[in-house]
Amino acid sequence: MDTSYSNRIQEESGGVRPLSTVLKTMAVLDVLASSARGMKLPEVATAMQLSRPTAYQRLLTLLEAGWVEQDPEMRYRLSMHACRIAAAALEQADLGTRVQPVLEMLVHRVKETASLAVLDRGLPCIVSRVESASVLRAEQKIGTTMSLEGSASGRILAAFADELTLSRLRESGVPLPSEELLSEARADGYAMSSGYTHSGVIAIAAPIFDLHGKCTSTISLVMPEMRFDLETFREPLLEAARTITRMQQGER
Repeated sequence: MDTSYSNRIQEESGGVRPLSTVLKTMAVLDVLASSARGMKLPEVATAMQLSRPTAYQRLLTLLEAGWVEQDPEMRYRLSMHACRIAAAALEQADLGTRVQPVLEMLVHRVKETASLAVLDRGLPCIVSRVESASVLRAEQKIGTTMSLEGSASGRILAAFADELTLSRLRESGVPLPSEELLSEARADGYAMSSGYTHSGVIAIAAPIFDLHGKCTSTISLVMPEMRFDLETFREPLLEAARTITRMQQGER
């Protein structure tokens, strides 16, 4: 788990340090989340460069806590407890199910896949998504992280980040978009992906702001490059971003 970057408000620690054993155990969740079908003990140990006894101890801890379960083939996988926590996180961030109808309306209008992304440990992470009915579409699951430099959502989150967040991003060493691209995104109010992170696929994203004017998330449309037309998708996307912003700011 990457602890070099944090979105939380930094409070006076009074010299208290985080429990390193807990951080190391929680890091197993990130490893399991990267696998579509779960992992066996040797795979977890190899992925984390741990001995099998150490990997097993961490997995056992997460099993007892309810974060991890085993399937009939003895693979370790995330339990549904993670879904409950994720849903609570969205609700506490004032996103949750209220955003879903806006995404659904946008998809119905433009016939392309729409996503909501937030900054998670320095990278854009998809937290809500509505797929288009098209057979040919980009496949990205909830929980997928993207590039700050090359993705449309990453460029927006960097362009509209407050100074403290932007400073932390720079310190983390994660590649950032050029100043030219950041300025362009701020001026346009939207950004498009580079195309090199997912060949043949293009995305366009717009910022969502909270009550204090902070960019908390992005809404994006993603589609095969052959179907992309800026004039067709720009205004519906910006309208959806304004709608969610009003929701975030408590307007009706």
